[in-house]
Amino acid sequence: MASALSDRLSRIVKEMRGQARITESNVTDMLREVRMALLEADVALPVVRDFIARVKDKALGQEVVGSLTPGQALVAIVNRELAATMGDGVADINLAAQPPAVILMAGLQGAGKTTTTAKLAKHLIEKRKKKVLTVSGDVYRPAAIEQLKTVTAQAGAEWFPSTPDQKPVDIARAAIDYARKHHFDVLLVDTAGRLAIDEALMREIQELHAVLKPVETLFVVDAMQGQDAINTAKAFKDALPLTGIILTKLDGDSRGGAALSVRQITGAPIKFAGVSEKIDGLEVFDADRHAQRVLGMGDILALVEQVTAGVDMAAAQKLAAKVKSGGGFDLNDFLEQIRQMKQMGGLSSLMDKLPAAMAAKAGQVDMGRAEKDVKRKEGIICSMTLKERTKPEIIKATRKRRIAAGAGVQVQEVNRLLKEFEQMQGMMKKMQGGGMMKMMKRMGGMKGMPKLPPGMGR
Repeated sequence: MASALSDRLSRIVKEMRGQARITESNVTDMLREVRMALLEADVALPVVRDFIARVKDKALGQEVVGSLTPGQALVAIVNRELAATMGDGVADINLAAQPPAVILMAGLQGAGKTTTTAKLAKHLIEKRKKKVLTVSGDVYRPAAIEQLKTVTAQAGAEWFPSTPDQKPVDIARAAIDYARKHHFDVLLVDTAGRLAIDEALMREIQELHAVLKPVETLFVVDAMQGQDAINTAKAFKDALPLTGIILTKLDGDSRGGAALSVRQITGAPIKFAGVSEKIDGLEVFDADRHAQRVLGMGDILALVEQVTAGVDMAAAQKLAAKVKSGGGFDLNDFLEQIRQMKQMGGLSSLMDKLPAAMAAKAGQVDMGRAEKDVKRKEGIICSMTLKERTKPEIIKATRKRRIAAGAGVQVQEVNRLLKEFEQMQGMMKKMQGGGMMKMMKRMGGMKGMPKLPPGMGR
C-alpha cells in the first residue's frame, strides 16, 4: 500500500502545481487516485468510503497558505485522516491490575500468535521491567506448547508447562495460581487458533476469558491477510471484548490494508506491530508515524531509535577516546563497526524507514548482495590472527592466501576489505582532533521527530 499510495499522491502533487486553491475538481481527481490505492491494498470498502468522505469534507474550499500547493495541502489532510483511521498516536498497553496482569492472545492459526506472545514478553521485560510468565492453551496444534517453550526462553521469560491432554480452562487456572504464588507481574496466555472461524473455537476462548478475566484481550492479525482480516476481526469482536490489536508481518510484502480496516471494524486500537521475525521485532504502534510511512515520508524517528538502540555507546566512546589519543583504528575496531550494523537489523531494516525518494535512490543497490558482503567482511576478519587484526600492515601475500582460504573467499576480496579498511583508517585519523566526539554528541542529541517537508506535516 505504501508505494502505491505515495506514487499516486506524488503524481497528483506534480499535476496540481500552479493552482491557487483546492476545488471540487482537483479534490475529485486526487481522491480517485487515493481510492484506487486503498482498494488495491485490500482496505475494506466501507472503510474506504468513510475515509474518502472525511478527506473530501475537510479539503473542499480550504485555502492554500504560504508556499504550499493544493497537492501538498491535500497530502497533509490525507496524512491526518490516515492517522485518525489507524487510531491517532500511541495506545499504551494496560497493566493496571492486581498482579498478575493477565493478557489473552487471540487470533487465527498462522497469524503468528505464539511468536508474538514471546515478542511481547521480551518487550515487557526490557521496556517495562516486568516479571513475565507465559502459558499455552493450544492443546490441538502439534508442537504448539514446545514452540512457546522455545521462544519464551529466547525472550528471557518463564514458561508454565501444559500438556495436550489437559483442558484449556484447567491450564489457565493452574497458570494463574502459579503466577500469583510466584509473584509474576504479567501472565501471557497463548490460545488455540483455527484455519477459519468456527463455533468451538469461539466458545473455548470465551470460556478462557471468563476464567482469566484479562486486563488486555489482544487480537493478533496477519497484516498480509487483506479482506479476510475483516471477517476475522468481526467474528472476534462479536465473541470477545477486544482491548487492542497486534499486526504481524508488517515487514512482509503486504498491501497493508489490514492496518486501516481492522482498527475501524473492531474499534480497538492497534497497540503493537511485528516488524521482523526476530524475537525483538515488535514495535509499539504509532498511528501518526505509520501514516507518514504509508505516504512515503519514511519514519526518521524510528530510524534514529533503531540506530540508538543498536549502537553500544560505551564502546563507541571508547573507540572515540582511542582514536583521539592517537591509538589508531585497527581491524578489531572495523569488525566491531560491522557487528554494530548487524545489531541495528541490517541494511534492509534501515532502508525500510527511509523516505520514499531516498529509499528509491538507495534501492538501486542490491540489498541482498550488500548484506552478504557485510557477512563476508566479518568472515574475512575472523579468519585473521589477533596480531594481524592489530597490525594489518603485516598482511602480505602468504597471509592473504591463508585468510582467504579460511574465510572461503578469493584473495581479491581480502584485498578489497583491506583497501576499505585503509580508507576508514584515514577518515579516523582526521577525527583525532576531537571531531569524532563532536559527531557522537550530535548523534546523541537526535531526539524528537525531524520536521517534515512543506505540506506533509500536520
